[in-house]
Amino acid sequence: MSAEAFDTYTKGKTLFYGFDGVAYGVERYLDGRRVIWSFLDGDCKEGVWYQQGEQICFLYEDRLDPQCWVFTQSPSGLVARFEGDPEATELYEADEIGEEMICHGPKVGV
Repeated sequence: MSAEAFDTYTKGKTLFYGFDGVAYGVERYLDGRRVIWSFLDGDCKEGVWYQQGEQICFLYEDRLDPQCWVFTQSPSGLVARFEGDPEATELYEADEIGEEMICHGPKVGV
């Protein structure tokens, strides 16, 4: 999937992803190729995405190494294959899973 097709499909949406029949995470796609990711634990990470060859790569605020995926569109939604893993983790766009994207505020100390 090209950057243009990915942007058209995702911009303004919040997509839930599953792995092996279990909810894996959620990502909100914003203008300017910005994203917010959560593993559904309330800890949200802001990031950006860009195209690198056939991959869509994400850089998040808490990591310096890009997370690159090849996205394809299936009849039931997006399918993402992780390119940095020899086992090639594959995520799929989940239907409504009864979850919300919740982001807790920053952790503050005393």
